[in-house]
Amino acid sequence: QVQLAESGGGLVQAGGSLRLSCEVSGRTLNDYIMGWFRQAPGEEREFVAAVNWSSGKTYYREFAKGRFTLSRDYARNAVTLQMNSLMSEDTAVYYCAVGRDSGSDFRAISEFGYGYWGQGTRVTVSS
Repeated sequence: QVQLAESGGGLVQAGGSLRLSCEVSGRTLNDYIMGWFRQAPGEEREFVAAVNWSSGKTYYREFAKGRFTLSRDYARNAVTLQMNSLMSEDTAVYYCAVGRDSGSDFRAISEFGYGYWGQGTRVTVSS
């Protein structure tokens, strides 16, 4: 059974940094994509970033470019999302997800491309 365990959320002041981690058990990640989504209060869930585990190709939403960085941790079968220069608008519950690599960039940045989801970790940025 595939399980995703997120960690690293918390409270941080604007301008600060947080590192989120998502560790996957029950499956090797070759031919899979790992992504991060977020859902702010009262808003729909939105794509943040993703990485193709095999090729290392990354995808970033515009607001994440230059501030957020994804990296793969092969030893832990995990990805980390380093978030810098955080703003109050980044306040949300962040979800990790895993989906099969379909070769489609569209599916890599869409919820429909992911079949496994974590429980979410809350990030609160105070201004």
